Amino acid sequence: MTPDPFPLILKDYSMRNLKLFSLISLALAAPVAVPGVAIGQEDVTPAADVDALFTSTDPKLNANKQVVYHIFKDLLGSGHWDNADKYLTDAYIQHNPNVPSGRASVVTFFKGLGVKPKPIPAKLSAPIVQVVAEGDYVVVTSVSKLPTPADPAKTYTTTWVDVFRMKDGKADEHWDSAPLMK
Repeated sequence: MTPDPFPLILKDYSMRNLKLFSLISLALAAPVAVPGVAIGQEDVTPAADVDALFTSTDPKLNANKQVVYHIFKDLLGSGHWDNADKYLTDAYIQHNPNVPSGRASVVTFFKGLGVKPKPIPAKLSAPIVQVVAEGDYVVVTSVSKLPTPADPAKTYTTTWVDVFRMKDGKADEHWDSAPLMK
């Protein structure tokens, strides 16, 4: 008898959730550095038309993508955290290890960074690579440019991942690839 390749926990997932889980797992996979061995990489580059990534012909998926679009453009990009109630639920569950859960806590955290609000642009300028929506989830990958550990004067690109779970037309839960800040 051939062993089942899927863990028991995945047996209860619908095929749709299994596909989303697989996509997220692939997006989060990273090469392991081996001393003395060079790792080849193609640069991560943003999409040519970032705004188009946040649309869908499916009305529910389009609405979910648009909420996340405004989180990136209005809140994160322009600092208009006074508008957070339009896009985040009151309970907003946060899995970033640096930010407490709850909309009020998230707003306090970001306002505490000292970034002054600026005019909200007509289009999003963040370096977004892809946006995938399925059911109540929206996954956004973007370019992350970091210093090379062996030579901090040089940089490399990698992928930042944000996952949002939507509830009643707002983001209710968030995961990202943030490490704990010092």
